[in-house]
Amino acid sequence: MFLTPFERMIAKRYLLPGKGEAFIALVAGISVGVVMLSVAMLVVVMSVMNGFRAELLDKIVGLNGHAIVQAYGGRLDNWEDTLRRIKASEGVVSASPLIEQPLLTSFNGRVEGILVRGNTQEDIDALSDKVLQGDMAELQTGASKVAIGVRLAQNIGAGVGDTITIINPQGRSTPFGTVPRQIGYEVAAIFEVGIYDYDQAFVVMPMGDAQTLLLLGDTIGMIEVTTEDADRVEEIMQPIKNDLEGQAVVSDWKTINSTLFEALQVERVAMFFALSFMVLVAAFNILSSLVMLVRAKTRDIAIMRTMGATRRSLLKIFVTTGSTVGIIGTAAGLALGFIILFFREPIVQFIAWSTGQQIWNPEIRFLSTLPSRTDPWEVAGIVALALILSFLATLYPAFKAASTDPVQVLRYE
Repeated sequence: MFLTPFERMIAKRYLLPGKGEAFIALVAGISVGVVMLSVAMLVVVMSVMNGFRAELLDKIVGLNGHAIVQAYGGRLDNWEDTLRRIKASEGVVSASPLIEQPLLTSFNGRVEGILVRGNTQEDIDALSDKVLQGDMAELQTGASKVAIGVRLAQNIGAGVGDTITIINPQGRSTPFGTVPRQIGYEVAAIFEVGIYDYDQAFVVMPMGDAQTLLLLGDTIGMIEVTTEDADRVEEIMQPIKNDLEGQAVVSDWKTINSTLFEALQVERVAMFFALSFMVLVAAFNILSSLVMLVRAKTRDIAIMRTMGATRRSLLKIFVTTGSTVGIIGTAAGLALGFIILFFREPIVQFIAWSTGQQIWNPEIRFLSTLPSRTDPWEVAGIVALALILSFLATLYPAFKAASTDPVQVLRYE
């Protein structure tokens, strides 16, 4: 909307009220502040929600693959042939055998439930970037060495170099009953995946050692599959599912974690809808400040009309004034939102320290840190929402000012 020098001057004058108009300036300042806070909160909340979903997906998929092929009864016989067929399927990037079994571990009298994972050497090496202490390269078949999650290490008090005992209740049968297998393994590495449940339960060992511990022989429990597109995993895995029907169950990450991710999506939409009302409240603040400004400037408006100012000029002046408040508030809100996101971890730590409460409990939130991932299109939508509502809020006061009758106003002056 093009403004003449006259219209620009008047709009600037109304944006910066004089000393005798402190109340109008206060209301305008509050309007800017409300727009700023509403935009900042929308950006922060939506970025954290997106980050939570993306980080959770990355960690879950990064550790378990996009899909799992699990044999009925927990034993996949002739798995080498099945593995070759899966690798040859269109859209499959990689596939690897996996053994996963819940067991028990003990150390210095402490007993914890664990999830033993028997991985190939390639999969073990892929965890090297998550190691906090020790070396994954020491995990070799027959070396009786394992890697454990950092939370599990804390729970049982074990460190690198200690020997933990893994207990398999399904031991060998004897005349006196079944004797559980208890085998000692040296802790070669301690890792952190970033998902609390995994870090407090996972014990990783070579595939051969897992087969020996679980008395599986040459069989495995499942095959994990990584596809070229996580969002198309159902389509890619459908031919494999049809091929293995009656032999194995094919489950993708969407099915395994459906409840969690559906809840996150519902919460995300609900939060956006709820916080959008803050922007609406900000728009009403702009409307009320402009109504007050029009009432305070009624005489000025009448004088400008008698000096030749058109209704269109007055309309543009007040629309510009109100829209500028919305633009300033939106820009400040974006800046504040990104600052909060940048310093989110220190802010969370400060709140926890000042209140004495753990507001980001990894046992509940699954992740050990507060994630964030900003979607540019979502930010653009938030900005558009704030600017459109700010513009709409200016229309009634602007039309009210433009329809002022100078004769009626000046007659009673």
